[in-house]
Amino acid sequence: MSIIHARRSSERGPDGWRKRLLGRRSFLLALALPAVCTAARASAGGLLALVRAARSQIGVTLRYDPAYTPLAYPGGDVPPERGVCTDVVIRAYRKAYGCDLQRLVHEDISRAFSAYPKTWGMKRPDSNIDHRRVPNLQVFFERQRARLPVSERGADYLPGDLVTQMLPGNLPHIVIVSDRRRGDGLPLVIHNIGQGAREEDWLLGAPLTGHYRFAPPQPA
Repeated sequence: MSIIHARRSSERGPDGWRKRLLGRRSFLLALALPAVCTAARASAGGLLALVRAARSQIGVTLRYDPAYTPLAYPGGDVPPERGVCTDVVIRAYRKAYGCDLQRLVHEDISRAFSAYPKTWGMKRPDSNIDHRRVPNLQVFFERQRARLPVSERGADYLPGDLVTQMLPGNLPHIVIVSDRRRGDGLPLVIHNIGQGAREEDWLLGAPLTGHYRFAPPQPA
């Protein structure tokens, strides 16, 4: 696969438009989605271990690198100093719960290939990249009955929730909701949008396309 394909799938975040978006006084309107699972499988306190695992990447993952990279399977990862927005989520689930989204997504795509997007011209599952693509994660979380309503109310988000957004240029993005909040109650997020893993005020920084609360499967 070309770097261009990987770039499309891994949601690049140039600083120029990012600064313009952050400088706006009014937030962009969210896209409302119906709920398909209001009985989330996470505790009422949220997935706090996931937040801590995501925060531990700050100062470690220092740059954004969307290049397609052959990975070991299962448990594959790019070098920790680099990655994309999805890698923040993948690494956090592995560190917090030993939950390997690479394996889970690959197994689900292998079972239900037709349910997943064909945006990249894929003809078969690819464990090197499938789990690192935001649209694939969205389908996976929906299939796990983890989708919740999208809203602009801070009270509707728990620590550890996952939120997807659409950046300029139709570039999908994903963030982890933090346990830290602004004075008005809107939570911060942990993500990699172009400058490595960071925790910042970005929940409403771009149009929202999805809200998920995914508790990892319990060992048998």
